[in-house]
Amino acid sequence: MTKFSDMNLDPKVLKAVAETGYDTPTPIQDGAIPPALEGRDVLGIAQTGTGKTAAFTLPMITLLGRGRARARMPRSLVLAPTRELAAQVAENFDTYAKYTKLTKALLIGGTSFKDQDKLIDKGVDVLIATPGRLLDHLERGKLILTDVKIMVVDEADRMLDMGFIPDIEEIFKRTPFTRQTLFFSATMAPEIERITNTFLSNPAKVEVARAATTNVNIKQGVVMFRASAKLREATEKRALLRALINAEGDACSNAIIFCNRKADVDVVAKSLNKYGYDAAPIHGDLEQSHRTRTLESFRDNKLRFLVASDVAARGLDIPAVTHVFNFDVPSHAEDYVHRIGRTGRAGRSGVAIMICSGRDEKNLEDVERLVQNPIPRLDNPLGVTAPVAEEATEEAPKRSRSRSRRGAATDTPAAPAPVEAAAVDAPIATPVAAPVEKPAEPQQQRAPRPPRDEPAKPRDDQPRARYQDRRDNGPRIIGLGDDTPSFIAKSFEERAKG
Repeated sequence: MTKFSDMNLDPKVLKAVAETGYDTPTPIQDGAIPPALEGRDVLGIAQTGTGKTAAFTLPMITLLGRGRARARMPRSLVLAPTRELAAQVAENFDTYAKYTKLTKALLIGGTSFKDQDKLIDKGVDVLIATPGRLLDHLERGKLILTDVKIMVVDEADRMLDMGFIPDIEEIFKRTPFTRQTLFFSATMAPEIERITNTFLSNPAKVEVARAATTNVNIKQGVVMFRASAKLREATEKRALLRALINAEGDACSNAIIFCNRKADVDVVAKSLNKYGYDAAPIHGDLEQSHRTRTLESFRDNKLRFLVASDVAARGLDIPAVTHVFNFDVPSHAEDYVHRIGRTGRAGRSGVAIMICSGRDEKNLEDVERLVQNPIPRLDNPLGVTAPVAEEATEEAPKRSRSRSRRGAATDTPAAPAPVEAAAVDAPIATPVAAPVEKPAEPQQQRAPRPPRDEPAKPRDDQPRARYQDRRDNGPRIIGLGDDTPSFIAKSFEERAKG
């Protein structure tokens, strides 16, 4: 079996790796580190949680051991799709390069440009950035990428989902053609394959698992959910989530709960806290400092439940996550692989449970088609709801036909059924009284229309107009109706007389 000591890594790097407690590389590290040390381009395809970060960090530190960075001209560049993943790469760099003199800078949103400019002006060996913030510095003229010798693209398929591919292409064009490129992704979409064919030169392809496969250490399941009424769907779905958590018991020491929408993240977190579950939200609209504090609390086991959007689905290295709950079926099937990859890491076992409502069944089919395996169906811990019976209780009581003293059929509300003695403790629903319908007033019959050659005769029983025309024998004003107020008609009469 290959060990890190058998690889041609810098002794200072090996010392740092040994202190972390690792001596045997993972399959992606075993396949990617040797060609990377040879200076070749590497295309790594592996599911999340397999150690891709160390697969490019260790050879980078070794290759950058000789040389010196110049101001505003970093010697290497690492691109990550999210702030959390970029910060995690920076932490790995600090861990494995602590016995070297290499410097780094982290360029992410939510932090000060001024502090980042100070680091860039000093010159850095490793520049770790998200595409948007990196382009901001390039447009301001604060960065020059012509001295980049090693370029790393991490979680490339997530870059595609977030719309960063045009930015990646622009950044590639600003780097030298002679650079070494390390390209890592969990899936190989056609657009990703096009990028690799364009910007990678004869890469060493390392595929340790079939693209879009899930970890065998993760026990998966899905609960098919149908609400009793459309207006109660969100409430009942949150109740189902709490029931699933309770069903796992003490085995669920901590968990990440994924929602498709940011608004649902806040609502679910607030609902869990209301019922006594220790939870906190994390999504892209929160300030970076708040997101960092939340993640640190979750890593330190001070927070039990982390309710997240897909911003946290990629690259978060939290090895001890026992459960992942998908409150929604992800809209993109690839996100399912990355979501459940937050558990079952580093050889541990994990549990991934998903809730699928009626409108999410098509997304569920896409997920099962991608992983090429059906996801086992789980029983609903709340029991099978009967939507028809539930909806019937919300309607008004049915009416029964009865005969009045005159023999006419009338609609009267049916009497409520008697309550059984055994159901005294159960809450009794108060029957809703049927609305009392007023008898229809008899309509007045209209008089027959007079012939055209005879003028219409006024009827004595008809009520007079609201605005009475007080003209006695004045001239008829053409174009004005009989309901015209007298003060308006008077002006027309004066004009007609004049």
